[in-house]
Order: sequence, then C-alpha cells, then structure tokens
Amino acid sequence: MTPFKLRTRLILAFLLVAAVSAGTTATLTFREARSSVLRTAQDTAVSSFRDEVQQIGVQLPLLDDGSLEELLRGMARKGKPRAWVVFAEYGTLRASSGTSPTSTVITPELRRKAKGYPHGSFQRVVKDGVAYLTIGMPTVFKVGPGGVLPTGLVLYAVMRMDEEEIQVEALITAARNGAVPGLAVALLPALLAARSVLRPVRELRRAARSMGSGRFDTRIPVRGSDELADLARTFNESAGEIERSVAELRRAEARARRFAADVSHELRTPLAGMLAVTEVLDEDAGRLDPDTAQAVRLISAETGKLAVLVDDLLEISRFDARAAELNTDEVDAAETIRKTLQSRHWSGQVHTELPDGVRARLDPRRFDIVVANLVGNALRHGAAPVTVRLRTAAREDGTALLVMDVEDRGPGIRPEVLPHIFDRFYKAEAARTRSTGSGLGLAITRENVRLHGGTIRAANRPGADADARADADTNSAGAVFTVEIPLNAGEEPT
Repeated sequence: MTPFKLRTRLILAFLLVAAVSAGTTATLTFREARSSVLRTAQDTAVSSFRDEVQQIGVQLPLLDDGSLEELLRGMARKGKPRAWVVFAEYGTLRASSGTSPTSTVITPELRRKAKGYPHGSFQRVVKDGVAYLTIGMPTVFKVGPGGVLPTGLVLYAVMRMDEEEIQVEALITAARNGAVPGLAVALLPALLAARSVLRPVRELRRAARSMGSGRFDTRIPVRGSDELADLARTFNESAGEIERSVAELRRAEARARRFAADVSHELRTPLAGMLAVTEVLDEDAGRLDPDTAQAVRLISAETGKLAVLVDDLLEISRFDARAAELNTDEVDAAETIRKTLQSRHWSGQVHTELPDGVRARLDPRRFDIVVANLVGNALRHGAAPVTVRLRTAAREDGTALLVMDVEDRGPGIRPEVLPHIFDRFYKAEAARTRSTGSGLGLAITRENVRLHGGTIRAANRPGADADARADADTNSAGAVFTVEIPLNAGEEPT
C-alpha cells in the first residue's frame, strides 16, 4: 500500500511530468545552444586560418628559420575569434609562434588528416581539463588552373576555447537555475489540478459515508460532462434506487410489525376467555373418560403456549416500535434474582453464587424477564447443575458493571448456531419446533438488556470439571450466557 494520499500522488505526478518536460526541453536547448556556440567559434577559426594559409607565399627550401617563425607569429596575431598559437612542421623541421616548437595537443590523427586533405582538418581536444580547437592546413603550390601540389609544409593552429566553455557553463547554470523556479511555478497548476480532480472524489466519499449512516437521500452535485461527472450521475442513480428499495422495505417491515401487533392484540381477548375455560376443564378432567381427559389437557397446554406466544409477540412489537420504557429503581441485584427463582419454583434446581450488597438501578420487571428467560432456557436445553453467578466489573472507560453469568452443563451450543442464538424464532434443532418456547425468549432478553444500556453474549464454557469429563453422556462443557449492565443504567439515556 502506498504511504501517500491521492492528493500527494497527483501533485507528485504533475511535478514529475513538469520536471521531465523541463529537463528534456532544457537538455535539448542546451545541446543545440552548446553546438551553436562551439560551431560558431570553430567555423570562424577554421575559415580564418584557411584564408591565412592560402594568402602566404612559401619559398622552398625553407632555410631561414627566423623568417618562418616571424611568419607564424604574424598569423597568430591575426587569429579569429581570438589569438592562435601557430605551429609549422616540414620534415624534421619544427617551429611555432610560441615558446615551444611543438604542441602536445596536436594528435597523430589530425596530422594524418592534415597531410592527406588539401583543405586540411580540425579537431577539438581536451587536455588537463582545458578544451582546445586544433586546425591543420597543408601549404600547396598552384599548378595550372585549379591544380595544387603539396609543399610538404603543414601549419597548425591551436586555440584555447575558454570563453566558449564559460558560455557553456553559463548555459548549464541558467538551465539549472531556471528549473527550480519552473517547478515552483508548476506547483500552482498542480494544486489546482489536484483540487479539481479530488473535489468530486471527496464529495463521493462524504456521500458514501452519509449513505452508510442511513441517509439514503444523499446526492452529489454533477458538474461538467467528464468521467467524474458520469461517476457522480451513476452514484446518484444508484442512491435513488437504494432509497426507493429501502423505503419499500421499511414500509413492508412496518406493515408486518403492525400486522403482528394487531393480530396479537386481537387474540388476547379470545385467549383470555379460552384460558379461563381450559382451567375449568383441567379441574374436571379427572371425572372424564381417559380419551376425553387427554384431549382436554392437550387443548389446555396448547392454549397456554399460544398465550405465551401472543404475549411475546406483543412485547417484541413494543421494542420494534420503540415504545418500550425503562422504569428503574435501586434494587438489591442478588435479592431480585432470588425472587425470580422462587416465584418460578426453581430455587431447588439452580445453584447460585449471589453476593449480598450489590445494588444497581434496574427495571425490576424487565430484569426479572432476563433472569427467567436465561435460567428457563438453561433448564430446558441444558443439563444440571445450572449456576447463576453475580459479580461486578468495570469497562475500560471506568463504567461500573453488574455482571451475571448463567451456566449449564449440557451439550453446549454448536459453533454454527452461536451467531444466530439471539435471532427471532431461531431454533437450533428442527425437533424443537414443537417445544414450549416461542423462539422469541432470547431475542426479548437481548432487547431488555440493551434497554438497560448493557450487552449479552453466549458462549461455551472453556472446560468441564472432573465429574463432567467422566460422564460419557456429556459431550461438551456446557453453555454460558453473560449479561453486563451498568450499575447506574437508569441514569443513562435509553
């Protein structure tokens, strides 16, 4: 993953393109300018030296060395674009306009070409870091119209190219000094370009976050007709489709909730009458014949299940409508749990670890539902002993918590069931579809815990004791449900 944000990468890319363009332009310009500077000096020097060589008259044999040196000094003074050092070679004879009769910068290659070409040759040479232009010209006899014969005397001109090198260095400095301001100037359009590109991207990011938070009416302003504008239009079209789909789903969900609430409410009145009748029939079942008595008891049991289901549906519909209220009071948590177990005649079936003196602000009725549903679930689907443990703890932010654990030693909860254990109407086994539960107990328990500002989680105990391990019928360590509720839940907004 790149450590730079998109804005930084766009600016760097723009500056890189600008730098490459500026560097390429500067290099080409420098090369052409350098060639022009050197070519001008070179052409001037070669043309001038050729003219000087052609204008001199040579008398052979050259016996007067003094006259030859005087000739060479005269040619040197006429050097263009600046003075030359002129050397002469004739057989073994060596002479120059300077202090040394020979030059160390005249190469064998130049000597070969100067002798072989009537019009001479030239060469640029760098020695000890200094650039020189060396020119070799043979002297000739004119024979007839247009004919020449070499005399054997070859003249050489050596000219330092310091000024040309200074001009080249100035070009390099100018190119270098011009590149930095050029990049600085390029930074402004880079920022503007990055801003124009990133504006719709930032708008898209904000719109996506807004939609993720549930605001499906979010739209992006469409500017222009480029690819980013097409992206904005596509986003708006998709957002519109999602908004319509979500609205329809919400309407369907609201209709389903209202239907469940209305049906449950309408069923309560006839169910109340049916329960009263079934109670009377249960009392008289002993005086009926066995088949009739069995049918009466079955009707009574199923009517009771239906009444529980209707009550649970009404309760869950209140949570869905956000009509559930929390009426808290400061209570002794241990005593509240004991009352729940006693009222349902579970005291002898449940082992408790309830320290006294733990006081919390709770809704007694809703906390009673939490305890009853968890303990009842453990007794129905787990195995003895069922343990209810109470303790206190603290969150990382310092919030004091009331923690209740409900454990059993049954077969535990299968891993594929755990993520759905609090889902409505979810039953881990198909055989439980005819059980006494409505499939809403744990869902209602979670909603009541949430109403207190707490959390609930389900898991399997990490290990079993020696008796459980020795029991061949026990395949797991059992299930444990953990409830965490702030001790001052009633003081927090619900």
